[in-house]
Amino acid sequence: MTRKGEQFAGLTVAIVTPFKDGRVDEAALKKLVDWHVAQGTNGLCPVGTTGESPTLSHEEHSRVVEIVCQQAAGRIKVMAGTGSNSTLEAIQLTKHAKQAGADGAMMVAPYYNKPMGEGFYQHYKAVAEACDLPIILYNIPGRTAKNMEPDVIAKIAELRTVVAIKEATGSMDQASRVLAETNLSVLSGDDSLTLPLLAMGGSGIVSVVGNIVPKDMLALLAAWKAGNIAEAQKLHFKAFTLCRDLLGIATNPIPIKVAMRLLGRDTGELRLPLTPLGEADEKRLRKTLVDYGLL
Repeated sequence: MTRKGEQFAGLTVAIVTPFKDGRVDEAALKKLVDWHVAQGTNGLCPVGTTGESPTLSHEEHSRVVEIVCQQAAGRIKVMAGTGSNSTLEAIQLTKHAKQAGADGAMMVAPYYNKPMGEGFYQHYKAVAEACDLPIILYNIPGRTAKNMEPDVIAKIAELRTVVAIKEATGSMDQASRVLAETNLSVLSGDDSLTLPLLAMGGSGIVSVVGNIVPKDMLALLAAWKAGNIAEAQKLHFKAFTLCRDLLGIATNPIPIKVAMRLLGRDTGELRLPLTPLGEADEKRLRKTLVDYGLL
């Protein structure tokens, strides 16, 4: 099957938003974009969950998207986070992302409101009709409080500008149905499930651990594409402990920001209500990085 959204296949990294003294660190953000270009990362997703988007003001949100698009300058794709539980706000954010030069809009399912299936559909339909920027659905019921069921996703997938989905339910059954019942490109929303999803026909990953090991994630994707299953499995298991500690030791993006600070690549500053990692957990995370060969 030819799938929509293949331009977003491969490795997209959900990047952190660097802060310094309570403000967005614009210089660090630009360096972050350049670093990923040098690493060969296929795309960046600013102002998503990992980018602490719920704590950004509208002005900061827009500014981060503008900086990433300007610094990318066509060298790397940009999939800007434009989701909201307010349809009008999602339209505004998506229009701004298009004006800023983004290649696509990552749109999380409306959270907190817990809409019915028709509500999900009408939400995305309204955004699609208001702005022709390619839309990547983002289904993460663990954060939004309600799953977008496969039949609902199949209906939304009929919208022309909806081209892909970041699948973060953790359910391989749900992912199987989305792959079977739509022509969307399906991107893993969980680093540790990348290889299983590829085996079912997935197109790539929107990664958190890619903030520190993009080359390893790219190698996994390349090994699978080349038919080197043993190498892909080796890379999967190598990354698994890293995924477990970076994504399981505390709420994302707390551990990834700590890891980047330990690696000298970010201040590690967070915004409330997220709080710093405890001493014991930071010691465990440091050991994980040492064992992996990063420290």
